[in-house]
Amino acid sequence: DSTVCGLSRANDRDIARAAEALKGAARGRIHTFIATSPLHMEKKLRMSPDEVHEQAKLAVRFARNQIADVEFSPEDGYRSDPDFLCRVLETVINEGATTINVPDTVGYAIPELYGNFIKMLRERIPNSDKAIWSVHCHNDLG
Repeated sequence: DSTVCGLSRANDRDIARAAEALKGAARGRIHTFIATSPLHMEKKLRMSPDEVHEQAKLAVRFARNQIADVEFSPEDGYRSDPDFLCRVLETVINEGATTINVPDTVGYAIPELYGNFIKMLRERIPNSDKAIWSVHCHNDLG
């Protein structure tokens, strides 16, 4: 009863390759991600929030057309603007993301605050009940 998951950046080329790699799997999932924190959007992606929002939406839509099980992660989610993050996550759930994974990409969060953050997201996003929620924690700071 295992699910084989292919991880891909939020672009059609990577998603198509993940879908191809999953063709032989009895149960497959595409996990796509894009950075949503201001620092990562500006310095790493060189994209505006509106561009990131649109790319996340299109990536999940494309992945969903390849496979039924789609996971989405907002890279550096914990350091993202909560209003923007809620907008992105609501959109990708509407596009068919079945799992939402919220990463603490750089290990910035402490457990209690991180738990409150996830609770806040689930309470503020109207369609949060339509997806499975998971987290990706780090302890990079020791």
